[in-house]
Amino acid sequence: MFTGIIEATGTITDVSSKGLNVTFSIRSGISNELKVDQSLSHNGVCLTVESINEGIHTVTAIEETIQKTNVGNWREGDTVNLERCLQFNGRIDGHIVQGHVDATGICVGKTEQDGSWVYRFQFAENFAPLMIEKGSICLNGISLTVFDVTRTEFSVAVIPYTYEHTNIKEVNLRDTVNLEFDVLGKYLNRFHELMQPNN
Repeated sequence: MFTGIIEATGTITDVSSKGLNVTFSIRSGISNELKVDQSLSHNGVCLTVESINEGIHTVTAIEETIQKTNVGNWREGDTVNLERCLQFNGRIDGHIVQGHVDATGICVGKTEQDGSWVYRFQFAENFAPLMIEKGSICLNGISLTVFDVTRTEFSVAVIPYTYEHTNIKEVNLRDTVNLEFDVLGKYLNRFHELMQPNN
């Protein structure tokens, strides 16, 4: 479980495939502090640390993850957002994030506004019930507040600190990002579905 507050970024140093799985080697400032078998959020995708060597850790994505996230687009030299799992002994600065990506979104707008940035993203309409004005979204692992929500689009405002310390500055028009919708909204939506007649 995570909070969507990015701790560091890492650089992909190697990508290799074995069967349907893809293994990534990632160099970061926190790699040496990790432990094997630890859960770590990579662009919002919870992946298990498999090995650590000289500031580089490795993780493997299975076919299910590759199909439902933007992991299949990752290449050597790309930057990924990293967050270690939540500890229940401090403040939760973002919102509750599982690291289970629900869908991908497409960047359809990017505007600088005198030091901050506004991004607009398009998403599949079947997720519309999970999006509310001023609600939370986990976007490439970043906890952000949504506004100007429609059935297929939403906007987020990005402050300079987040822009400089995450990979959102590398997101441009038509790029794909990982989206995880608010888990509370997902449970409420499921409850509502089950309470309908004939369900």
